[in-house]
Amino acid sequence: MLRILGNPKTLCDGITRRDLLRIGSLAGLGVGLDQFRSTSAAPAGPGKSTFGRAKSCILLFLYGSPSQIETFDPKPDAPEGIRGELGKAISTSVPGVSIASGLPKIAKVIDKASIIRSISHPYPIHGVAYALTGTPRIDVAMELTPRDQMHWPFMGSVVDYCDRAQSGGKVADVPRNLVLPWAFSSHRVGEVPRAGPYGGFLGSAYDPISVEFVGQGTTKAKKTLQEKVWEDFELYRGITPDSHFRPSSVVDSGESLTFDRMNRRRTLLAQFEDARRDADRGADRSGISRHRDLAYSLLGSEKLRQAFSIKREPMPLREQYGMTLFGQATLTARRLVEAGGRFVTVFWDEYGLAGTGWDTHWDHFPRMKDELLPGLDQTLSALLIDLDQRGMLDETLVLVMSEHGRTPKIDGSKNGGRDHWARCYSTILAGGGVARGRMLGKSDKIASDPAENAVSPKDLLATAYHLLGIDPETMLTDRLGRPLPLVPDGRVLHEILA
Repeated sequence: MLRILGNPKTLCDGITRRDLLRIGSLAGLGVGLDQFRSTSAAPAGPGKSTFGRAKSCILLFLYGSPSQIETFDPKPDAPEGIRGELGKAISTSVPGVSIASGLPKIAKVIDKASIIRSISHPYPIHGVAYALTGTPRIDVAMELTPRDQMHWPFMGSVVDYCDRAQSGGKVADVPRNLVLPWAFSSHRVGEVPRAGPYGGFLGSAYDPISVEFVGQGTTKAKKTLQEKVWEDFELYRGITPDSHFRPSSVVDSGESLTFDRMNRRRTLLAQFEDARRDADRGADRSGISRHRDLAYSLLGSEKLRQAFSIKREPMPLREQYGMTLFGQATLTARRLVEAGGRFVTVFWDEYGLAGTGWDTHWDHFPRMKDELLPGLDQTLSALLIDLDQRGMLDETLVLVMSEHGRTPKIDGSKNGGRDHWARCYSTILAGGGVARGRMLGKSDKIASDPAENAVSPKDLLATAYHLLGIDPETMLTDRLGRPLPLVPDGRVLHEILA
């Protein structure tokens, strides 16, 4: 039985902490969701005006973790062994605020966003699950075991769960929880998949819907991981203009099946008939069946099809985002949100070889100069400008997140390297109720530790839930029936809200 508890405010399920709603099974679409009825109500006190301000969220996750010093917290007066060759600071559109010189385009639009320079936690590992769920702890074993029963639900899964609760289980025209450019950690070699964006104890029925990349790269790159060498087209450096994304689902055999393939194999009528029959079978359906059924139900969604038709965008705009995997995935995310998507995640993921992405233990400076900083600078600045020009920024929350930061001190690896560092790092967020041009937190002289206003990743989650209209004090129960807070010890960062 699933129990959901909340405080006296109206929650995603429309009940209060004194109420108790029992739901029969966690499997499938979730029996009992049709019992939910909800009315939106903002919490009393601070944050009332920003509760639920964001209609949607675009999460840009920089896997591997960027250096705070080369992005949003430069230390130009620090010693060379800290500052490095990319440590120069440049002025921004916010008076008195500087960021690293490798982000000149973002510097011009930083007045549309807020910066946090004092994020801190005790886990310097690739804990995507720690950063993106309410789990109070993480270790390497959990990180490399995506289906560990100790995992908590991904924030996109929580949004999906609450929205389905409010709608009585109705399927949206655009999936509420989508991941681009593919299923996380699925296009690398060298290690097992990593934990993070999954339904956790809510069940696999609340895993995000992933998409497929269809296209080719234009620029080759060589990557090394100890004795492993990988050399091929690096999609994060460039892709062809005909490259695009398409939604995919999962069938019982575990085979990835695109909408187009389903159309070829069955008639549309047969697909809907099968979906209806499956819906009638009720609570014993697995998460795989739920994804298959969702794919069938969305076959007739013209909104979804058009949202994935990235070629409808003018080429100058596509080039403004960057003709890279990250750039075109982010543009597609904007199209999905514009079509009604609720939570869309774009991972800058490892590709080809583990230990890549933003995980710059070696070749730090060449990779930052040639791929990482230019790609982020172009895409994030384009997204903020595009959303603002369309009148969408004030209702679209943009989060830029990572697992941790990187060491202030540069090591002796070839072409420089920075290792894992979780004691202090930076991020940027914008839109959906976030104040414009604000700064929160301060690091010490070498970006080693917070000097003011330490912020937890759980605070970022609590703030995002608040802006999306989900009370961070919501209580869930895990598979053992234990009541658990949605975001343990997380607080809403009212200091950066509009």
